[in-house]
Amino acid sequence: MSKMGIIIKDVYKKNVKSTAFVIMILAPFLLMGIFYLSQHFFGDANDINKIGIVSDQPAVAERLAKTKNEDYSFKVVTSDKKAQKQLEDKKIDAYLDLKVGKDKVSGKLYSKASLGTSTETQLQQILSSMQASIRASQLNLTTAQVQKVMEPAKFESTKVNFENGKMKSDGGDSGTQFVLSFLTTIIMFVFIISYSSIIAQEIASEKGTRIMEVLLSSMKAKTHYYGKLLGVLLVALTQLLIYGVAVVFGYRQFKDMPMVKDLINNVSIKSLLGSGALAIISFMLVGLFLYAVLSALCGSLVSKPEDTAKAIQPVMYLSMIGYMLGLILGTSDPTNIIIKVTSYIPFLSSYSMPLRLASGTAAMSSAFVSLGILVIFTILLTLFSAQLYKSNVLVYSEGGTLSALRQSISIMQNDRKKK
Repeated sequence: MSKMGIIIKDVYKKNVKSTAFVIMILAPFLLMGIFYLSQHFFGDANDINKIGIVSDQPAVAERLAKTKNEDYSFKVVTSDKKAQKQLEDKKIDAYLDLKVGKDKVSGKLYSKASLGTSTETQLQQILSSMQASIRASQLNLTTAQVQKVMEPAKFESTKVNFENGKMKSDGGDSGTQFVLSFLTTIIMFVFIISYSSIIAQEIASEKGTRIMEVLLSSMKAKTHYYGKLLGVLLVALTQLLIYGVAVVFGYRQFKDMPMVKDLINNVSIKSLLGSGALAIISFMLVGLFLYAVLSALCGSLVSKPEDTAKAIQPVMYLSMIGYMLGLILGTSDPTNIIIKVTSYIPFLSSYSMPLRLASGTAAMSSAFVSLGILVIFTILLTLFSAQLYKSNVLVYSEGGTLSALRQSISIMQNDRKKK
């Protein structure tokens, strides 16, 4: 086995057998298990059980109290003071001060804690329905006429493409690709946060123990660098492979469930194996590798392993910026100029371009240009970081990361002049 192979094997076995790796593997399954059990056993439970009603129209309050709701029930309270006392004694979870006028209904909800937007929206709908009924009776409208007036307008949005001059809908494919791009964005962010510190720590560990002098007597610095980097990347790919196997196994186990059937019926082979989906996955894989190289570069600049957390902060910030841009602007406004510009900037394009592809705001030609820029930049950064590692592997600077970087670049330039 080659020297690089020995390093890769050592790094891979050490990390795969670690407790941290096992926790990373089990965390999503534990989260899904908790979600499933909570829905299965407590799906119908709600912390909001009873809402009091104080109204200047007792008959209206009584009628509202008879309204059935799966989440909570109403209770008529005769005065504000009594409602406040019951709220203080936790006999009710909230109370609604209901005012009914000639053609207007208003309500103010009092609670010791936020009841959430879902509950407030339901109460808003109930009051709006009451107000509509009052105004309908004043206009002598029947129930059917009110329903006809209140019926919302029909609106549909369909994404289309053109083949041989004919317009065809591709809503199903774009929907699948949007979900895929959203998942790759989340996976990328989680993996970068998880593995950036591992990669940097692997690079910095032996340098901090001053054992590098011994190692470099038997191998090249670049061999050591690439071995460490590839070893950790293999660990990350192993985690992805485990999740892939889990998805296949889960599909075979739960494929007969109605929810799974509906999901499969809305997914086409074209959308999963098409050029758009392959481009989205390519952006994720190249992006992961790019952030891994940057993490390794940052790790090579520290003199002590305990300084690794500070050194990889630029990686965290870059990833967070890309993630927030993709998650906020990419999903709500994919035509935004910021998303368009960042979809061609390395480090950020891995987040922005997949969402633009999924929303149809970027053509495949643009995606290939962006991917080409990303690949070229990744290759250049990899070669630069390996060369810099060769220069700074024996540099122990006490001035911080920037000082070590300047010193390493200076050494690298001097070595080139000598050659």
